[in-house]
Amino acid sequence: MLKKFFNHKAYTYVILMMTFVLSYEGFSQTKYKAFHPGELWLDDQGDHINAHGGGILYHKGTYYWFGENKGKDSNNAFVGIMCYSSKDLYNWKREAVALPVSTDPDSEITAGSIMERPKVIYNKKTKKFVMWFHLELKGQGYAAARTGVAVSDKPGGPYEYKKSYRPNAGQWPENFQEEWKDRPATTEADWWTEPWRKEVKEGLFVRRDFEKGQMSRDMTLFVDDDGKAYHIHSAEENLTLHISELSDDYLSFTGRYITLAPGGHNEAPAIFKQDGVYYLITSGCTGWDPNAARSFKSNSMWGPWEYLGNPAQGEHANLTFYSQSTYILPVHGKKNAYIYMGDRWRPKDPIDGRYIWLPVFLEHDKPVIKWFDEWDLSIFDQQMH
Repeated sequence: MLKKFFNHKAYTYVILMMTFVLSYEGFSQTKYKAFHPGELWLDDQGDHINAHGGGILYHKGTYYWFGENKGKDSNNAFVGIMCYSSKDLYNWKREAVALPVSTDPDSEITAGSIMERPKVIYNKKTKKFVMWFHLELKGQGYAAARTGVAVSDKPGGPYEYKKSYRPNAGQWPENFQEEWKDRPATTEADWWTEPWRKEVKEGLFVRRDFEKGQMSRDMTLFVDDDGKAYHIHSAEENLTLHISELSDDYLSFTGRYITLAPGGHNEAPAIFKQDGVYYLITSGCTGWDPNAARSFKSNSMWGPWEYLGNPAQGEHANLTFYSQSTYILPVHGKKNAYIYMGDRWRPKDPIDGRYIWLPVFLEHDKPVIKWFDEWDLSIFDQQMH
């Protein structure tokens, strides 16, 4: 009976089907043992990880990757902020939408708004997980320039949206000169002329936005050794970076902040600290197109900050390997081990944006990023610096 049922053709069909199923399961359950910058990076469901402009939270043995969910045709938010988890940094499990867009058309985070560069930090005092992200209101393009905050009791969410800010309303930067405060908030100088650049460096846009609060676009978060948290963001029409101190609960601003590289046109900030020194990596402002990264260092978050040049080295370093910085990830359990996280944007097909993760080393007290087609965490044990 069995022999009759399993004739040659049927047997061949069954074998082929079993091979296909096993191959598919192997595909969807790909186990990575290394990083492959720029290649498709599949999650546990077999889909390309959809967490662009992201940041990483490490909590109790697990890494949580938060990022923008992008679609085929738009960079606007129609799903929300995604969360993935990993034990080894190579293989990622799709958790959930950590902060979904709202169905309320009057919500600041309604579908069609812009929710970018989410970062999550843990507050040891309140036992809360706090997410900040760049927020643009629906239908306003990039005019709102706000930063939104959400909170959760669990690392993976769900997160409850609280509100958005234009930071530091009614406050002057700590490194702002007294004689600049009473100058006009407008200028007759033409944009991009030397007189205009001088005005920008001397606080033109700080004065313009003084009452309503400073602009906040590309951003990152940093928690220092003493538990103080900082919000670093592009402000002043993306011309100047601001470093702002967050309140003890990480949910608002204290009003203490400084300007960094005024008029330098920096965005995409990413920061790490090694041996008591703070290192900051940024990009220039060329829209979705890549450019040469910049780097800075300081012995204090409050400056002064020293410009160090482009941290990327080698072929395509002038375009940061066709990527833009989003976060510097400290590798838990390894001393002085940091990963540059960058995005290779694809504006015509946003969901296909690729991830460029590369090791960061210090050479002559400067951060250095070099290209590897494939690499793993053992690179930090080889003391390549």
